[in-house]
Amino acid sequence: MSKVFLFDALREATDEEMSKDSSVFVLGEDVGHYGGSYKVTKDLHSKYGDLRVLDTPIAENSFMGMAIGSAMTGLRPIVEGMNMSFLLLAFNQISNNAGMLRYTSGGNFKIPLVIRGPGGVGRQLGAEHSQRLESYFQSIPGLKMVACSTPYNAKGLLKSAIKDDNPVVFFEHVLLYNLKESIPTKEYYLPLDKAELVREGNDLTILTYSRMRHHVIQAVNFLVKENYNPEVLDLISLKPIDIITIVKSLRKTNKLLIVEECMKTGGIGAEIIAQINDKYFDLLDAPIIRLSSQDIPTPYNGNLENATVVHPQQIIDSVRMLVK
Repeated sequence: MSKVFLFDALREATDEEMSKDSSVFVLGEDVGHYGGSYKVTKDLHSKYGDLRVLDTPIAENSFMGMAIGSAMTGLRPIVEGMNMSFLLLAFNQISNNAGMLRYTSGGNFKIPLVIRGPGGVGRQLGAEHSQRLESYFQSIPGLKMVACSTPYNAKGLLKSAIKDDNPVVFFEHVLLYNLKESIPTKEYYLPLDKAELVREGNDLTILTYSRMRHHVIQAVNFLVKENYNPEVLDLISLKPIDIITIVKSLRKTNKLLIVEECMKTGGIGAEIIAQINDKYFDLLDAPIIRLSSQDIPTPYNGNLENATVVHPQQIIDSVRMLVK
């Protein structure tokens, strides 16, 4: 075991896959000489050179198109968005080409493409740099979406995403890059379509992902002192949603609390509620509670920004309300 930061775990995953497969390459703004805006590609340029760690102009639509075209020819591009919000400029390429070309080509083309980078509400980054794009991308056919939350799952998931023959949007939270934990030195891969059981319990199921996993754990550490026993699931896979694991937990607890940083309207939580209400409504002993970010642009002011996202106390209060 070795203790690493989350950004180092991502760098290790990229380096390992690039060293094994010459078709894997990285492109994006400042990924080369600078080493990435959060140092995920640090030192890779000196090891692999200009063609495999490719600095691009500030032209997201163009270099996304280049990545998709290279994937069609058999390469395995990893696109880093300096900030995931910037990739809205490449939305047409991601939706109409990356997501659909395998289908519209009758299966003649595979699109082994990873789109990764920082997102989420940081610390006073302003509205345009504080977006959560999972709600934007979840309705695009053909895309997979993954949200890492720890150094361990970040490395295993990214390695699996690079090997996958489908386009994977890989969400990293800007405030988790300096999270540190021990991870195996031996090579490992993690499934892209499975939720993680973080904590077993029987009072209720708390469903979360990305940075909110850590807010949930803070709340749970307090709640167990009051003799609550919640089960905690980290979604990991935002598309497809691992409804089988969620339902398995619900059959045991019969209560559900969803905690997300995504916007409430049309978010991941909204999709989960719809799926459960459609097919598993009889498992519920109480209405589902959903804690999401406010449907407003994220303010620059620190106090106002803080008020737009979910905090551990809200989770504690919601658990008390559900488990009476």
